[in-house]
Amino acid sequence: MSTLAEPPVEVADGYRAGRTLPFRVELVRQLKRRRTMVMGGVLFALPVILLIAFQVGGDPGGNNNRVNLMDTATASGANFAAVNLFSAAGFLLVIPVALFCGDTVASEASWSSLRYLLAAPVPRARLLWSKLAVGLTLSLAAMVLLPVVALAVGTAAYGWGPLELPTGGSLSTGTAAQRILIVVAYIMVSQLVTAALAFWLSTRTDAPLGAVGGAVFLTIIGSVLDEVTALGDWRHFLPAHWQYAWLDAVRPQPEWSDMIQGTSISVTYALVLFALAFRGFARKDVVS
Repeated sequence: MSTLAEPPVEVADGYRAGRTLPFRVELVRQLKRRRTMVMGGVLFALPVILLIAFQVGGDPGGNNNRVNLMDTATASGANFAAVNLFSAAGFLLVIPVALFCGDTVASEASWSSLRYLLAAPVPRARLLWSKLAVGLTLSLAAMVLLPVVALAVGTAAYGWGPLELPTGGSLSTGTAAQRILIVVAYIMVSQLVTAALAFWLSTRTDAPLGAVGGAVFLTIIGSVLDEVTALGDWRHFLPAHWQYAWLDAVRPQPEWSDMIQGTSISVTYALVLFALAFRGFARKDVVS
């Protein structure tokens, strides 16, 4: 009994799948988009807005009897940068991550250019890897941009000095810089769940706003559920439960246990969602 062999797939001379849609080309394309410039402007403006608020309002501690990081905002440039991260980590930094990772594939579908990219031909896995790498790169750039601008603005306004801790004591400028880098890295890792949600939704819909909004909405739902104390230890399985674990890094003796747990939870959820995105897109009938 003979079987019919599949006809060989003809490939043009010089074609290399690994050279299609290079990272540099995709990065330049995304950098030139208006939404990238607008988001960069928003992150650049936040430290200036907070500075104006402190100048107008005076003591950032106000009448609050609780001692927290916000009370030390005007102590030095390092403190001002840390306060900006504290203010933005809960919601504002969610938006660029959801935008850069959720808009990337869905926007191509909405422009009816996705099928032409695949017909180039760009292998589906290659297209997703390139889109994901650029989305995560821009997300990380947003995480870095905010504290860098805040440090520059805070240093100009309050001077260069050690990071004053709200519980007493301080960290030298060198140590403070290292801790802020750790904080930025942890915030980026904790936002991987939002990035993965947005990216997965981006492969499932032709509406960029649906992918971005869906990721932001689900992230907010996670934060709301974390406030429900009746859930008890079940909250430990929510990525939102660990989003401020980085505060343990701005102590005289940092604690790593909560950050390790938060990292493991975030990475686990992200890997599952990224895998679903690649699996679903590989089988998707792309007509847009």
